[in-house]
Amino acid sequence: MDFSWIVLTAADASGAGLGGMMSIIWMVVLLMAFYFILIHPQRKKEKKDAEMRKNISLGDEVIAAGGIVGIVCKLEDNTLVIETGGDRSRIRIARWSVAQNLTAEAEKEAAAKKSMEEKAALAQSAAEEKKRKKGKKSDEEPVEIEKKD
Repeated sequence: MDFSWIVLTAADASGAGLGGMMSIIWMVVLLMAFYFILIHPQRKKEKKDAEMRKNISLGDEVIAAGGIVGIVCKLEDNTLVIETGGDRSRIRIARWSVAQNLTAEAEKEAAAKKSMEEKAALAQSAAEEKKRKKGKKSDEEPVEIEKKD
């Protein structure tokens, strides 16, 4: 039997003290990278979704995970009753199955749009004020003066 591989493995282990430490450091770095790339964003999304489901109120238009769109007409602890379609059918669904709250998203978009318009107006008024302070008026055209001989 050839036991030379045991001798080589023992020699590698005794001489690889620093190399073993480096492999552990790389393993930790990889685990941290996986956490920040995969796990952390998923937890952040889950918290956002839980907050959205908690803030559902009567009259909100929601989309269930199965694609059913309806307006919330009754709230319970773990379930919602939504009204769907033209015949005003009512369906009871689990709160966890709500994928989107369209009403809240529309309100958030409107608030963001209004905020952006206000910022643009402030920036424009600041630029006009700056021009006035310098004494330049961009509305006037330069006047040429003719020289007489």
